[in-house]
Amino acid sequence: MRKIRLFIYYLIINKLPKSTRFAGEISKNLRYKFVKKLFKKCGRNVNIENRCWFGTGEQIEIGDFSGIGSKCQIYGSVKMGKYIMMGPEVLIITRNHNFANTSVPMVKQGYQETKQVVIEDDVWIGARSVILPGVKIGTGSIIAVGSVVTKDVEPFSIVAGVPAKLVNKRK
Repeated sequence: MRKIRLFIYYLIINKLPKSTRFAGEISKNLRYKFVKKLFKKCGRNVNIENRCWFGTGEQIEIGDFSGIGSKCQIYGSVKMGKYIMMGPEVLIITRNHNFANTSVPMVKQGYQETKQVVIEDDVWIGARSVILPGVKIGTGSIIAVGSVVTKDVEPFSIVAGVPAKLVNKRK
């Protein structure tokens, strides 16, 4: 049954209009009903926008009143808290390629160990940001548009840049 749900989700439901467009509320509700059965944990009033890719969703947890923006891609084990705002085209990855052995082409070296990404409550992630494996983003933080988050972000921090660096605190 899970494979059928995934097939229908990616073939039809995922392509329905954004929640802000005509028939958006219907689309939003349909996507929510599907991901609720696909994600490991899915809270109340979650908004998954259109064209998102999350594989099978089996390792994804998302808390109440959170949202994933249009065309986001989430790979692997990701735990998101409540009240998450995620802009469009955010990329979250939980593993990288191996590259240490210079005598073997990188494409033949396989992957590094998977590392879960944790996003605590009340976090705003700007459009086209990238979050790398093993990162923890603290409560109340803001990730600026286009940032590449390579290391943990302390609670109530505002980070920006490539790689993302602290630019301010909210408190």
